[in-house]
Amino acid sequence: MNDLTLVIPAKYEVSTLPVVLKELEKYNVKKTIIIPKYDKETQEAIKNFDCNIVEQKSEGFGSALIEGIETVKTKYLCIFNADGSFDPKYLNEMISLLENQNDFVFNTRYEDNGGSDDDTLLTYIGNKFFTTLCKILFNLNISDVLFTYVMGKTEAFNRLKLKNKDFTFCIELPVKAKFHKFRSIALPSYERSRISGKKKVNEFKDGFLILISIFKFIITKK
Repeated sequence: MNDLTLVIPAKYEVSTLPVVLKELEKYNVKKTIIIPKYDKETQEAIKNFDCNIVEQKSEGFGSALIEGIETVKTKYLCIFNADGSFDPKYLNEMISLLENQNDFVFNTRYEDNGGSDDDTLLTYIGNKFFTTLCKILFNLNISDVLFTYVMGKTEAFNRLKLKNKDFTFCIELPVKAKFHKFRSIALPSYERSRISGKKKVNEFKDGFLILISIFKFIITKK
């Protein structure tokens, strides 16, 4: 997996990111960590790990990912969480699926052999709603549109010209992949509990923004 970079957005993850990076030491992957300039504690906590640290320029989850993706030089990249909820045991299978004529692999919690220790009833209902809506409107063949455990070819990521700076990035990615006619496949996986136990998603605010983003894609088709 030496041709894979994990793009890891991190903000105030001083207690979780070192644990995640320690677990990843057994995997032969490159790691790019995107951290806001003002989050000195997290930067200090990972200074002895083998990773590339990128100081985030603009606020937002999507901004962190876009800025990280722009730095990737390997053939493949994978969005990876800093909170311990993503299990790296799926990385090898994701690479194999990309090597088998796919452009993106979207992990899903909602198929056989998938699941989540982190989902709440509200986030589960919201995800099912947005996933169904995107299947109807855009004919997406994935079953978990809000789960950003995604691996793809770096060239494909770059061709999408991703722009959404907030959490609506999670919708922009699969919808634009569909618009560009990239080959995508779903992989059942299990989401672990976050190490800190704290969610950074505001269900109502982010849900409203996601809905607005979906309607924008309907209108613009790009």
